[in-house]
Amino acid sequence: MSQQDLLYEVSGPVARFTINREKNRNALSPEAIALFLKYLDEAANDPSVRVLCVTGAGDKAFCAGADLGGSMGKGDAGAKDAFGQYAGLLKKLSAFPKPVVARVNGPCVAGGTGIMLACDIVIAVSTAKFGTPEVNVGLWPMMIGALIFKNVPRKKAMEMILLGERLDAAKALEMGMVTRVVEPEKLDEEVNSVLETLAQKSPIGMKIGKQAFCAMQDMPFEQALDYLAGKIGEVAGTQDAIEGITAFIEKRKPNFTGK
Repeated sequence: MSQQDLLYEVSGPVARFTINREKNRNALSPEAIALFLKYLDEAANDPSVRVLCVTGAGDKAFCAGADLGGSMGKGDAGAKDAFGQYAGLLKKLSAFPKPVVARVNGPCVAGGTGIMLACDIVIAVSTAKFGTPEVNVGLWPMMIGALIFKNVPRKKAMEMILLGERLDAAKALEMGMVTRVVEPEKLDEEVNSVLETLAQKSPIGMKIGKQAFCAMQDMPFEQALDYLAGKIGEVAGTQDAIEGITAFIEKRKPNFTGK
């Protein structure tokens, strides 16, 4: 397995995941997916990591989806296993207990859309293109559909899926697929500012909050309220919450320890 398909680097409180297949427009290989899953586990268990950043190498693409020219495009048992691994990656990334920021440095299509939508915050360059072109080659955006319909209104989602056309960044922002759009020269400044802000928040508070929102999203309204009422008590009982409230009263910055 080549560890060059995906790079993992921890710098201070930030763990960076870089899909490192620039010549293939950062298309996902089975090796890249396996490494993604491995390093997500490492990041989850590393107390020094408070926030994740996901991006693609270079400036030509964020991720072009599955590598259809490799084993994932053959339609055999190996491909089915790889797609199952990809589904597992979307599950793990979307439910990750720490905040995840997507740094979209170029086109993001097909399976790359799933990676992007599984992140909590998406910051994209104004020149990026988006879409689900699977229909153009006789396929269908199956697994990523679960995330598309959690982020995009049904009619807009179906239009994008059925037509298989590319959307510009402004349209992706309007549809709710991305959260911020910046000029290319401002991308790293914006991303680093968001990462720095997130790293200053309470790790335990965000963990409980993210897990609670993930669990309640399909609950009936009244059940969700009752569930969240219990969870606010759990958050309020943490040392970080006590520290945060004390710091607010004392008019100082809180010192969150993740406990």
